[in-house]
Amino acid sequence: MFLRLLFLASAAATVAAFLYPTFRDLLLIALPCAIASAILLLQSLRRGRRDWVIVDGSNVMFWKTGAPDIRAVREVVDALRARGQSPCVVFDANAGYRLIGRYQHDKALSNQLDLPACRVMVVPKGTPADPYILKAARDHRGRIVSRDQFRDWSEAHPEIGTPGHLVKGGYRGGKLWLALNRED
Repeated sequence: MFLRLLFLASAAATVAAFLYPTFRDLLLIALPCAIASAILLLQSLRRGRRDWVIVDGSNVMFWKTGAPDIRAVREVVDALRARGQSPCVVFDANAGYRLIGRYQHDKALSNQLDLPACRVMVVPKGTPADPYILKAARDHRGRIVSRDQFRDWSEAHPEIGTPGHLVKGGYRGGKLWLALNRED
């Protein structure tokens, strides 16, 4: 909203500076503001159209072999990016212990997944990741990659029952598959 107002105000000031010679000095400020606000507005609109997918990292890390493996999560992230989607990954606090025997924070896991740290979250100790995953999906109007059905949370999150909201996946013959079509 603010960017739209800034753009409209600076565009109006630019037009006024062109139309009225007494406002020519205003052009020195209004035109660069109009250009900058237009660029920021376009970027924000483009960012808003992302197809967000929240990955249940603590669930997916078991898909490949049945043992915790960060490579399974990385393959899912890479597959989603290859399809033009924007993945975010949420882990339980104990994910690092399961993977390497010690705690790992967001940044350490984001490096392994080649994702910005702002797209990887390790939930606080003693807290289930499910509410964070469900809230992130709701906030970003995204889908969730997990084999978990989130039955305990279905009353508070009825969107779980929407076809395609929960994306199933796994490995068949050593190859990753994801049911990304909304009908699956």
